[in-house]
Amino acid sequence: MDNISSGINNFLNRFIPLTTPLAVVFGFLLPDVFIHLRPFIPWLFGLMTFSGALKLKATELGAAVKSPFPIVLFFVMCHVLMPFLALLLSFLVFVDLDIITGYVLLFAGPTAVSGFFWVMIYKGDKALSLTLILLSTILAPIIVPATIRILMGADIVMDMSGVALSLLFMIVVPTIIGITVNETSKGKLPVVISPWLDPCAKICLILVSAANTSAVARNIQLTDPIVWKAALLCIVLTAIGFLFSKLNGVIGKCNNEKTTSLLIAGGLRNNSAVMTIAVAFFPEMTVLPTLVSIVTQQSIAAIMGKLFVKKIR
Repeated sequence: MDNISSGINNFLNRFIPLTTPLAVVFGFLLPDVFIHLRPFIPWLFGLMTFSGALKLKATELGAAVKSPFPIVLFFVMCHVLMPFLALLLSFLVFVDLDIITGYVLLFAGPTAVSGFFWVMIYKGDKALSLTLILLSTILAPIIVPATIRILMGADIVMDMSGVALSLLFMIVVPTIIGITVNETSKGKLPVVISPWLDPCAKICLILVSAANTSAVARNIQLTDPIVWKAALLCIVLTAIGFLFSKLNGVIGKCNNEKTTSLLIAGGLRNNSAVMTIAVAFFPEMTVLPTLVSIVTQQSIAAIMGKLFVKKIR
């Protein structure tokens, strides 16, 4: 049975660049089916986060925080520079304030937990990767609302407490529980349940993406030129995020392993969490940047890894 779960998990890992875009397609084609999952999204997302957090250890933070400069570089680039750049470029391309807010929201979001998967593939610094994921995730309820409020100002009306509570429920609490389970069991329980939980979490990701898409499917027309403009800008901004992250490694004089972790953490966003927030608390068009990000992000990560990581070992 373990071989079956491992085989399913390996299959889903291999096709991550395809599964999430396909989930968006399913949401567009079958909105009446996946819309019924909307009430369960926070729970599905919590399970995804818990699955990833089971691999995190609080004790691993020590090794990374001894050299805090890469962490500082990450937060400056990821949570200051990129949201501001997203605001600037989206203002140049769009006049719709909701879409502009969507870009700021996307690039204010926490780094993706799935980034740890890429770091393992490219043999990056796992301790640094886990630290960046953990800190970015735990601080998200503060950083995301604050960034939107500072950059968009009075132009946007937002339930800041609702956004913060949603991020706490979907990301922070499951992360703390996962780390606690890992630490208290000394890593024994994750070894037992992760082979089964990991493929379930990836299936949850597909369901969450499809359910979120179904909520806006009728109001976003794929033939609309705005959708394609949004996709192009999202690709450009995501690529810039990877480039800046690579530059962080150079500025910080990091070794190849740390540079790889900075590259992945800075380039990827937890777009499923951001999309859930956008659907729940913002106007419909705010979802558009995150929607196209879900379709393109993992493929861009694969390309950037081949370009900037010396060797897959």
